[in-house]
Amino acid sequence: MTSSSTPSPAPSDAHATRSPLRRLSARGRDEAHRVASPLELFFDLCFVVAIAQAGVQLVHSIAEGHAGEGILNYAMVFFAIWWAWMNFSWFASAYDNDDVLYRVVTLIQIAGVLVLAAGVSRAFEDHDFLAVWLGYVIMRLALSAQWIRVALSTEGAERTMALRYALGVLLCMVGWTGLVVLPEGARPWVFLVMAVIEMCVPAYAEKDFNSSWHPHHIAERYGLFTIIVLGETIAAATIAVKSAVEENDALGELLPIATGGLLIVFAAWWIYFVVPIHGRLHSNKQAFLWGYGHYLIFASAAAIGAGLEVAVEQSVGKAHISTLAASAAVTLPTALYLLTVWALHSRYFKVGTAQQLVLPVTALLVIACTFLGDWAVLAAGVVSALAVATGTTLTARMVARESREAAPTPVG
Repeated sequence: MTSSSTPSPAPSDAHATRSPLRRLSARGRDEAHRVASPLELFFDLCFVVAIAQAGVQLVHSIAEGHAGEGILNYAMVFFAIWWAWMNFSWFASAYDNDDVLYRVVTLIQIAGVLVLAAGVSRAFEDHDFLAVWLGYVIMRLALSAQWIRVALSTEGAERTMALRYALGVLLCMVGWTGLVVLPEGARPWVFLVMAVIEMCVPAYAEKDFNSSWHPHHIAERYGLFTIIVLGETIAAATIAVKSAVEENDALGELLPIATGGLLIVFAAWWIYFVVPIHGRLHSNKQAFLWGYGHYLIFASAAAIGAGLEVAVEQSVGKAHISTLAASAAVTLPTALYLLTVWALHSRYFKVGTAQQLVLPVTALLVIACTFLGDWAVLAAGVVSALAVATGTTLTARMVARESREAAPTPVG
């Protein structure tokens, strides 16, 4: 995942031939017109099923007054979903040969996330992580098999890298069994230790040879997944509003929440995609930090949808928590999203103190909106929209000033 060394060259017709079984050798890092494949899009959609289940359970936990426990379970389950998705995405960027075996193994990974999704409710309600663990094992065994294929198709340092990945993934699976065999009180510590070890595997595997991930392809994959997660947020909030209107006839109470939530999601999309991050990834030595940091972006984006559901339920009396707690369920993940996008994306493209401060200040103002009672969500949405307007205005003024400075001076 770091800036790549030159991979062993793949045969020029490796992706033109339609042979059902081909060598799993590296694709070119500078390959032209590299875009997400239909299989990758299908993969993402299936993963969002698990994200939706995690969001539903987070809503239930917060609405029942168990926010701390719910957030912890959400963080653990979301890590399993995100880490499996991310590992596949970077692997596919470097080694997707689209043969029959590659497709079958990828479909097995999809089956694994569906098993994981089926176990999310038991993980939250009964602290039973067996199905979540089993789904994760299926996904990780499939990825390990892909790395073994790479090892069989390559040689030298690249083969060593592939074997390190395969062995690291398998060894981590042994550690994750602690979630199902150790006492409940030990599970958060198992998660913390194993999450750190998991994230060290790519750094260790690629210390002598870097996989040939494609910058534009990776940026597109992350962007598409962000869109899908934000879409799930809108869907979850829409269903919550629809149910509340049908059951309680409370459109007046829900309109500020619906409007504010829509503004937040629109602003979240705009802020993420306003900068061309793939250009920076092409030479960025901190690709690990960029890729790993998206855990917070994806998790907070999905949590915004859960927070909007909580706010809707609280407004119609279905959630027995305070207005302050319901408002915080929206404003805190929104602020986290804004700060993380700024840290990973926006700050590299902002010029001057004013542009740099837009998103951090917006995050603080969104948190302050928490204390505005029934108008908190709407206020947070308006603040987010104003951040977009402010950023766009500052950028336009900078471009206009640069154009004037670059214009030739009239003679005579």
